[in-house]
Amino acid sequence: MPKGENKNISAPVIKLMEDNDCDILDIKFIDVPGTWQHVALPKSEVDDNLFTKGTGFDGSSVRGFQTIDESDMLLLPHAETVSLDPFQEKTVTVIADIRDPLTSSNYSRDPRYVTIKAENYLKSSGVGDVSYWGPELEFFVFDSVQFFQNANEAYFKVDSDEGIWNSGSKYMIDEETPNIGQRPGYKGGYFPASPIDTQHDMRSEMVRVMIETFGIEIEKHHHEVATGGQGEIDLRFDSLLSMADKVMKYKYVVKNVAQEWGKVATFMPKPLFNDNGTGMHTHQSIWKNGKPLFSGTEYAGLSKLALNYIGGLIKHGKALMGLCAPTSNSYKRLVPGFEAPTILALSARNRSAACRVPMYFQNPEAKRVEFRSSDATCNPYLAFPAMLMAGLDGIENGYDPGDPLESDLFELSDEEQKKLKQVPGSIESSLDALEEDHDFLLKGDVFTPDLLEAWISYKRETEVDEVRTRPHPWEYFLTFNA
Repeated sequence: MPKGENKNISAPVIKLMEDNDCDILDIKFIDVPGTWQHVALPKSEVDDNLFTKGTGFDGSSVRGFQTIDESDMLLLPHAETVSLDPFQEKTVTVIADIRDPLTSSNYSRDPRYVTIKAENYLKSSGVGDVSYWGPELEFFVFDSVQFFQNANEAYFKVDSDEGIWNSGSKYMIDEETPNIGQRPGYKGGYFPASPIDTQHDMRSEMVRVMIETFGIEIEKHHHEVATGGQGEIDLRFDSLLSMADKVMKYKYVVKNVAQEWGKVATFMPKPLFNDNGTGMHTHQSIWKNGKPLFSGTEYAGLSKLALNYIGGLIKHGKALMGLCAPTSNSYKRLVPGFEAPTILALSARNRSAACRVPMYFQNPEAKRVEFRSSDATCNPYLAFPAMLMAGLDGIENGYDPGDPLESDLFELSDEEQKKLKQVPGSIESSLDALEEDHDFLLKGDVFTPDLLEAWISYKRETEVDEVRTRPHPWEYFLTFNA
């Protein structure tokens, strides 16, 4: 390290550890599918070298990373991401990027690096200097979960003291507490006060941890539409990399607080049949020199640039789903009738369109587009950059989003719906679309071919093939006596 460069870079981390009597530094990083991985170091290993040279790990054991013959990789933590870990004793946590040990350069398959490159590409394009993101992550909190599959047996069972299916029981699910019958019905969970909303205090604790420990700005929390403990905590918008980091912290807090309450949280898009699933409606906009670029005199108070951005989202909408709704279960949610936006169209206020323009406030700073078809099983370090790159491609090529659709899109006839562009109906079709349409992602080397190939290959092997070859329980009802 040259003299004077990055001197005492570890000092704030060590100080935080000492001030809070912590002796463990937990380093978290993201794998390709989008799950946090971690490795813990004792305080004696925390010095400037850790933050300038990194620490080694086996990249072949991480999903989507290296082959076994090139397994050595480095984790390079970033001191500015440090915070206390509220769920581990005497532990401070920090987020790391992945580096190649031979070149010390960033690793092309590191999803967080994709986000960094996307921010740089936006600036280099001259369109804007910052993009702002406000994802709405929905989730379920159940009291118990069971799932199992082998050659001759398959089942899942989730239960909740808020589940409307328990209304006929004498007791709540613990078979000790009498059933008081206060619970939301199917599609009836939006905003009921206590005693129907039983999870207010738990969500409030999640909010406190996000604010006090991780410094995340929160706008509100509430019960969501579905029965069975569906909730939402709204994040205040932030720039691309910062928001992707916050999404991972958000999911970490939700899951761990739920566990401390003796419950289990999931971001699975469709855990319940015949009720609303959980999505991640993603608000986005571009600014330059402190000014919002999406405000104007066009449709719904948008600018021409914003319409072209939306045109890019719609143009590449099918391919985006391979990264933004990347699980087999995602497409159990994306069906008409459950507020799921399956039609790639633009509308103001209408929640049945994939691209919606919120109309709560008319000030220019509030102008944004909400892409509603994504869900929280995505990797935010890949999904957010993919949406940004699609929008920038729309601006570059002047894509028109088409005529806005103001009617309830779910009420259109089958004939009318067939004329509209739809999201794919399965993860297999989404991956096929991504494989066919991804040149817009490669601009500026934001995404690399090897990363996309690894993503598509992994998803086909672990999702498409594994789900396709297994009998479904409902198939027994349909075909056993055929």
